[in-house]
Amino acid sequence: MLRSKSKFHVSMLYRWLSAQSSVNIFDRRAKRWQKNRAAASPNASTYDYLKDEVAYRLVDRLGDVSRAFPLALDLGSGRGHVAKFADSDSIGLLVQTDMAEEALKNVTCATTTTKIQADEESIPFRTNSFDLVTSCLALHWVNDLPGTFQQILNLLREDGVFIGALFAVDTLFELRCAFQLAEEAMRGGVAARVSPFTDMQDVGSLLSRAGFVMTTIDVDEIVVNYPTMRALMKDLQCMGESNAAWTRSNYISKSVLREAETIYKSMYGIEEDGSSIPATYRVLHMIGWKPGGNQWQAAERGSGTVSLKDVLEK
Repeated sequence: MLRSKSKFHVSMLYRWLSAQSSVNIFDRRAKRWQKNRAAASPNASTYDYLKDEVAYRLVDRLGDVSRAFPLALDLGSGRGHVAKFADSDSIGLLVQTDMAEEALKNVTCATTTTKIQADEESIPFRTNSFDLVTSCLALHWVNDLPGTFQQILNLLREDGVFIGALFAVDTLFELRCAFQLAEEAMRGGVAARVSPFTDMQDVGSLLSRAGFVMTTIDVDEIVVNYPTMRALMKDLQCMGESNAAWTRSNYISKSVLREAETIYKSMYGIEEDGSSIPATYRVLHMIGWKPGGNQWQAAERGSGTVSLKDVLEK
């Protein structure tokens, strides 16, 4: 019941937010600091496993598009996760941008690239500049997602493509539920411990409203096992994925933390002794095209010549 209530609340929140012209959910200065701290760590590569996996899947989807992209933009590139797997035969020059300057200092690339510090909420390029825009696990921290989608559309040339991935609703639901139950039991109230996420229906609507056509959206579920809840929280911090919502609480009492760990193990522990716990990451993948060229167009309503009833009866 608690999980369903949380999902409903977050979904309704984002549907209301998507209708607003200006929102301010996340502390972008805090997020930049978190990402810089994570990227500057001497063992930062140890915590690239999740973003590398999502980037690999994103580039794999891009491989289904049989065309060359002379100029591409990786928005919110982080430590170059997309660039690690980008195909130099299909991508000419890849421009990598990120709000965190430390993330751009140490990247591994499989194609020709250039790096520019820039915020995903204010993209500093001319319209009709790129053939391709990618974004891997950066846009879930953007305040004005409709505005960013509109900027991406403007950046693309006619018949250009945007392919992205962001965390979706129910990501880390185990951690969220454990903290909610622990704080309700220990304090009689609930603090914001896990950032809100959007869902597939909302993103599809926002892409269409921005002007993208032939949109495709699907969701992957990646489950990673951790020895303890604290190990999970440490990995999130070292990924630069700590909560950055303005409503976040910066203090967790030891009693609440211990109770949350106990609840997490009892509800989700994998082994009989609870020696490992799962963390679920739901990743929303999206593809959208800028109108132009000789794209396929949907037929006009009522122009069909075959009855669906006749087809189903055969």
